Amino acid sequence: MRSLLIIFCLMLPSIVSGRELKRLYEELPLGTIRPDGWLLEMLERQKNGVTEELDIIYPEVVGERNGWLGGNGDQWERGPYWIDGLLPMAYILDDPALKAKAQKWVEWALASQREDGQFGPVKDYPKEPGIQTTNAEDWWPRMVVLKILQQYYNATEDKRVLAFMDRYFRYQLQTLPEKPLGHWTRWAEFRACDNMSVALWLYQKTGKRYLLKLCDLLHSQGWDFTHMFLETSQLGEFSTIHCVNLAQGLKEPLVYWQMRPEQRYADAVDACMRQLRVHGGYPNGMFGGDEALHGNNPVQGVELCSVVEMMYSLEEMVKISGKVSFADHLERIAFNALPAQITDDFRDHQYFQQANQISITRGPHNFDIVYDGTASLMGELCGYPCCLCNLHQGWPKFTQNLWYRTSDGGFAAMMYSPCHFKTQISGVDVTVVEKTHYPMDGLVEVELSMSGGMGIRMPMKFRIPSWAMNSKVTVNGEQIESEAGDVICIERLWKDGDRIVLEFPMLVRTDTWYENAVSVERGPLVYALKIDEKWEKIKLDPKERRGEYYWQVTAGSPWNYAFMFKASIEPLKHFSVCVDEEKLKGKWYWSAADAPVTIRAKATRIQDWTEYNGDTGPLPFSIRRSRIYNGKSSHRAGEMEDIELIPYGCTTLRISEFPLVTW
Repeated sequence: MRSLLIIFCLMLPSIVSGRELKRLYEELPLGTIRPDGWLLEMLERQKNGVTEELDIIYPEVVGERNGWLGGNGDQWERGPYWIDGLLPMAYILDDPALKAKAQKWVEWALASQREDGQFGPVKDYPKEPGIQTTNAEDWWPRMVVLKILQQYYNATEDKRVLAFMDRYFRYQLQTLPEKPLGHWTRWAEFRACDNMSVALWLYQKTGKRYLLKLCDLLHSQGWDFTHMFLETSQLGEFSTIHCVNLAQGLKEPLVYWQMRPEQRYADAVDACMRQLRVHGGYPNGMFGGDEALHGNNPVQGVELCSVVEMMYSLEEMVKISGKVSFADHLERIAFNALPAQITDDFRDHQYFQQANQISITRGPHNFDIVYDGTASLMGELCGYPCCLCNLHQGWPKFTQNLWYRTSDGGFAAMMYSPCHFKTQISGVDVTVVEKTHYPMDGLVEVELSMSGGMGIRMPMKFRIPSWAMNSKVTVNGEQIESEAGDVICIERLWKDGDRIVLEFPMLVRTDTWYENAVSVERGPLVYALKIDEKWEKIKLDPKERRGEYYWQVTAGSPWNYAFMFKASIEPLKHFSVCVDEEKLKGKWYWSAADAPVTIRAKATRIQDWTEYNGDTGPLPFSIRRSRIYNGKSSHRAGEMEDIELIPYGCTTLRISEFPLVTW
C-alpha cells in the first residue's frame, strides 16, 4: 500500500513550492514609468478624448446608475472595462481628477463585499434599452474588477485590497463546485485566466496555498485552451470561438504553467501563435474575427476589444516567459492595429478594422455580425458598445510594461518607447531616461542618473528584436555583443551618467500572407498604401441608440495596386525609405499627414481587381513561379507607377497585403 501511494504521488502534476512562481519579470509600481514624447501625447489625447468623459458620453451605462456604483443600471462588463483602463492612466499621468474618478469605483467595490466574501451588485434589474441584463452573481464582470483592484494595489499598496481578495477567493473556492464558471454565462469559462492571474498574484503576496487549489479549480472549469491549441484544428476553422475570448484566453495555458510548469502548457501557447499566423494572421499582428473566428482574408474584421485584450495577454506572457517573440508581437499590434482603429482626437473608434480597407461605409462587409451595418463605421457607439468601454486599457498598460524588475534585482526593457522612471536601490535614487523616436526610428538611448555619485551593481537587460539584424549595443561607447532575437544582459557597476545606446537597423523586408500576397515591413511597423481619404460626417437617428453621428470614409485615389514578383525577393532594390527629420522630432506621428517615414515603390494597377460590397474584390492569387500565359501575367496590369506607403497605424483606408504580378 505504501509503495502504491508513493507511485500515485509521483504521478501528480508538479507544482511550485513556497511562494515562488515560474515568472521571469515583475511590474514596477504603477505610476513609476512616465511616458515622454509621442507616447505622452498619445496618452494625453486619449485622456482628453473619450477616457476622461465616458460617463458624460455614455451616461446611461457607465454613469451614476451603473450597477458597479450601486445603481439599478448596467451591472455587466462595461463600467469595469472603462475603469480597467482609466485607473492605470490616472496613475501614469499622475492626474488627480482621473484618480478621484477611479477611486469612486474602487471604494464602492471594496464596500460591497458581503460577509461570505462575495461582492458587487446583488439584485437583477429589468431589461431596458441599452442596458445589459445578466445575473447579478455572474463571475465574469468580477474578473475585470479584480484586475482593477490589483492595479490599484500596485499603485497605492492599500492593504484593504489583499484582505478583500482573500475573502473573495475563499468564497470562490467554496462556491464554484456548486455554481461553476458557466453557471450563469459562458463568458467566465473562456476568461477564467484573468481570475486565475489575480489569484496567483495574491499567492505571491501572501503564500496562502488554498489559492493554488482555487487555480486548479478555475483551470478545470474553464475552456480547455491547452487541448484546443495542441490537439484540435479549431483555429483553422471558421466560427469555432469568439474573437475576444480567443484574444483573452490564449495566455491561459502559460498563466497556469506558472504554478504547474509542465512543458505542454508552454507548448500550447506557442502552437496557438503558429496556428493563428497560418490560419488567421494579418500583418498588423491580429487575426480575422468579426465576432466569430473568420480566417485570414484581409477584408475580414478585427474587433477593437480583441486588439487591446491580445495586447494584455501578450504583456502577461512576456512577464512570465521573457520570450522575445511575444514582445515582438506585442509591438506589432500596438504600433499598427491599435492607432489605426481610433481617431486622432480619441472621440471615435471603429468596431471592426480591416487589413485591406478601402471604404468605411454602412453595410454588411461580409462580417459575421454586422450590427445594423454599423460595425465598420467610425463613431462612438457603432457596432457593439463593449469596445467604447474597453479601448482605454491599450496604451496605459503598454506604458506600464515598457520596463520590468528582474528576478535578480535589475531591470529589463522588453518593449521600446520614449519614457523615464525613478526608483531607489539600496538607498540610492536612480533615474532611467529612455530617449527614442522608436518605432519610427531604430535608435534608443538610455541614460542613468544616480544620487550622491554612488554606483549600483545590477543587471540590465535589453531585448534585441528578431528583425534587428546587425544591431549594435554600446555602453559608454564600448560595444557589447548582441544578436537578433535575444535578450542581452549587461551586469556591471552602473554609475551616474552611464549611457546605453541601442541601434536597430530598420531594413525594408517583405512577408507572405493570404493568397501569397506580400506585406512591406520596416522595424516593428507595417507599411500600407497611402490612399486619399474623403471623410463625411453623417447624423444618426436617435432611435438607433448609436450616438449622434458616424464618420463615413471613402477613397479618393486608386487602391488596386500590385508589386512585381521580384519585389518580394529583393525588397531593397524596389523600395526607397524617406525620413522627414522635422516630423520625426514631433510629438504626433499617427496620421497620414504627420507620418515621419514613407516608403516609395513602383507598382502597377490590376484593372480587374475591383470593389465589391464596399470591400476589395477577391484578392488576386500570387503564384510565384509560373503565372505567365502567352508571355504575359494572367491579370490585366497597367503601366508601372510610383506609389507611397506610410505606417499602417497612420492610415484609416489602406492596402497592407499586396498581390504580385509577373512580367
